[in-house]
Amino acid sequence: MNLASVVDLQLAGMSNKLIYSAMAVYVLAMFAHLFEWTFGSRGTVARRSIEQTSLAETVAAHATKGIRQAKVTVASGDGRTTTLTRTVVAGEGATVVTSARGAEPQVDGPGAAGSSPKADLAGRIAISLTTLGALLHVGGVTARGLSAMRWPWGNMYEFSCAFALAMVLVYLGLLAAKVRVRWLGVPVTVGAVLTLGLAVTVLYTGAEQLVPALHSYWLGIHVTAATACVGAFYTAFAATLMYLGKDVYEKQRALGRDTGPLRIPASVWERLPAAATLDRFSYRVNAIVFPLYTFTVIAGAIWAEAAWGKYWEWDPKETWSFVTWVAYAAYLHARATAGWRGRKAAYVALVAFACMLFNYYGINIFVTGKHSYAGIG
Repeated sequence: MNLASVVDLQLAGMSNKLIYSAMAVYVLAMFAHLFEWTFGSRGTVARRSIEQTSLAETVAAHATKGIRQAKVTVASGDGRTTTLTRTVVAGEGATVVTSARGAEPQVDGPGAAGSSPKADLAGRIAISLTTLGALLHVGGVTARGLSAMRWPWGNMYEFSCAFALAMVLVYLGLLAAKVRVRWLGVPVTVGAVLTLGLAVTVLYTGAEQLVPALHSYWLGIHVTAATACVGAFYTAFAATLMYLGKDVYEKQRALGRDTGPLRIPASVWERLPAAATLDRFSYRVNAIVFPLYTFTVIAGAIWAEAAWGKYWEWDPKETWSFVTWVAYAAYLHARATAGWRGRKAAYVALVAFACMLFNYYGINIFVTGKHSYAGIG
């Protein structure tokens, strides 16, 4: 018997059960995050705007008494303070000028100080459930690999499981690093549930040995790096979508319209960080991950030379990997040299992530090439 062809069906079955269990826990975490969003009080940004309104009323009341300036110190969610100054030029048609001095919190959103206790508890439960789901998820991916004694990403089902895990681990890693990103809880858990749902229904493939071309240590290097990149790029993608919505809301609010886009209540948009903060966050994640994605493309070329004797043959997968690289490079170049900010840069980032998704789903399912290892059908 060829031991290399043996698959431990018991471990493979355990992997399936763990993946389904992780999905169930992610669903619970998603609902807990949604509860926090729906029933939580406003975040730091919204509270500050309320405090500024109260300050304006205080200054107006004292202006008739000759007080020309008033100050108030506002405590932010992380213990920092901001001093707001309201100066009044007395007289009819008085001019009021507001200035702010101090450090802004790193990121606002659900879980900031001042949230309602029940909503904050829901947020903490959501993080705990997400962590539990990630542990089950790690177990499922690990058991899948052990069942065939290989890296557990040899087909689309396995890579989708790894992709979903990468999304969750990036989110939990940011939280562990004290970055205030609980506002990412909803898109991350929704993304993980949808990706795993697609994996177990449409893309599922039983545990089996790999085709000869994949028997290489480069599988562990190249595909692991690709998985990490896709998970991190998804985080930036989610932040970009939120930025576009928050930007529209802030413009509407500046015009006196207290409504959000897509008919989402204004209170929900106010729990997000400022649009500029979301834009910076997305840019920084893309900028940090881009060198790793560059390494991924180079590692793939080196592996291709070892497997097929050529570094590059413009195979559909290779071509779209390069297209994706160019799209992200264009985004970063525009931000760095042309000074693009805001919506124009966000649209380029969305196009780049769409190229990434097409490279994975579209090429693997609908296009035949040397990288046709989807394992479906």
